[in-house]
Amino acid sequence: MSDYDDIRVVVGLDFGTTYSGFTYCHVYDINAKNLVTNDQWPGEIGKLKTNTALQYDENYVNTESWGIPALSKRPKKKKENKNRPAELFKLHLGNLVDNLKPKLPVDYRKAIADYLREIGKSIKEEITSAWHGINFLENVFIIITVPAEYSEKDKEVMRECAYKAELIKEKDSKNLQFTTEPEAAAIYCMENSLKIYDLDTPGTTFMIVDCGGGTVDLTTRKVLKDRQLGEITERAGDYCGSTFIDRKFIEVLRKILGDHAIDSLRDNHYGQLQYMVQEFCRNAKMPFTEEKSEFTNYEMDIEEVVPVVMQYVTEEVKDKMEENDWVIEFRYDDIKSMFDPIVNRIIKLIQVQLDNSQEECSAMFLVGGFSQSKYLQKRIKQEFQKRIKNISVPPLPIAAISRGAALYGLSIKNSEPNSDIKDPSKFVIRDRVLKYTYGIRISPKWKEGDPIERKRTNGRIRKFRCMAQRGTVVKVNEEFSIMQTPAFPDQDSIKFTIYYTTAYDAQYCDEDGMEKLGSLSISLPDVHLGTDRPILFGLTFGRMEITAYARNKTNGQNYQATLKLDI
Repeated sequence: MSDYDDIRVVVGLDFGTTYSGFTYCHVYDINAKNLVTNDQWPGEIGKLKTNTALQYDENYVNTESWGIPALSKRPKKKKENKNRPAELFKLHLGNLVDNLKPKLPVDYRKAIADYLREIGKSIKEEITSAWHGINFLENVFIIITVPAEYSEKDKEVMRECAYKAELIKEKDSKNLQFTTEPEAAAIYCMENSLKIYDLDTPGTTFMIVDCGGGTVDLTTRKVLKDRQLGEITERAGDYCGSTFIDRKFIEVLRKILGDHAIDSLRDNHYGQLQYMVQEFCRNAKMPFTEEKSEFTNYEMDIEEVVPVVMQYVTEEVKDKMEENDWVIEFRYDDIKSMFDPIVNRIIKLIQVQLDNSQEECSAMFLVGGFSQSKYLQKRIKQEFQKRIKNISVPPLPIAAISRGAALYGLSIKNSEPNSDIKDPSKFVIRDRVLKYTYGIRISPKWKEGDPIERKRTNGRIRKFRCMAQRGTVVKVNEEFSIMQTPAFPDQDSIKFTIYYTTAYDAQYCDEDGMEKLGSLSISLPDVHLGTDRPILFGLTFGRMEITAYARNKTNGQNYQATLKLDI
């Protein structure tokens, strides 16, 4: 029996840093045109995403509002909720340096779980109203997208949060899978963009640049036979999304209004601070094209947009601002200087990705909310149009991730051996490139040539044994295994401790950059056989999560267990 026999609906959930959205489809509606992207959100209708933000009650226990109502608030005379909303909590996952992680009023895991619970309610409402008789926990297959740089631990945190949010019945449920954001975008673009340029043929290589709010992720894919996709170089990502331009805007305001004023605004009237940022985005950030002839200086009237900040400025600042009628003017060079450091990092990412590929790239597709920036589009085309013939933004770039994730979920369901749906145009990710080197800790006998300081009291030495090297192209569900035997004759159990590192080669588990992934313990009966009890231990790099297994070659016992991560 297949793990997915009961699946009736597939959901692609794009959980983003600043905006989130979802797309759903019944498994029998295999035509991509039948995908439904939600556009009904609290406080707004018609948009394909809503803000990834939460407003809590005064005790920060229960959610009071979510989406745009939790974040942006016009100046009002009536009493405000003084609690600061939780936002950008996704940035606490991944490898962002601590000083760039946003301060939160609650633990980031609670925020993620609470947000997933709220958006999960919307998903349930949409699905149950569209199809009667759907059991959400039994019949719905959810694909959550994650940034390319996420580690196994990050994905495990996401799974734990999804479980707490009641998106799945059990933590290890097969009804939840992950795919990377650029991978989902690649699947979407294969269907919607490659056809336009007559490039949806085997051998075509194309790059996806997913420009989100927090991260920018890249993947380079190759079209294979049977409409499968292979990955030809490592995925890459960096924290250079559009929210970092917003931060530059706030930095400028600090210089004008003073640190105390901005800090007080942030701490006491956060909704109005965000309203001011949204005004900047609508009137200055998104319209910016670099063309001076099209540019009009952006004037922000503090008395109209955020009057509450006026009470926090110093007398010196107040005098200067009154001379200008409390209007701050942003000129062409001011806006451009906010963009350029971020855009330059994106261009550098693309440059490295192209240099790492040994094959010619036929097309580049820009997706995500930031991809709609005309200035970003222009800069990328200027830099790379000589190397890449087709550089474009596909239809519905904001929904590309969630729609691609839904298509990916359909491909998993439809490729199951027992599936009664045989779709010749199904989308399947055939292989990926490993971003880490994986292996286990072993304890062989110390021998001449080994570091004497590493020799243990039992005469052994702990080493790292590589099982799969970074940069290796692995097929979906491909297994990497090694044979192990007990270290001692009377050993009645064995513990496999798994490590990973960004290094291509490693000798010891305590080297710089080495991280413990988790461990798997199994029993070892038949101690009368001594050390002659071989165990086949393996890791499967299936979809987006790693599973571990062990097989006792002596008695045939098969240990299939979920890898327990140390998080």
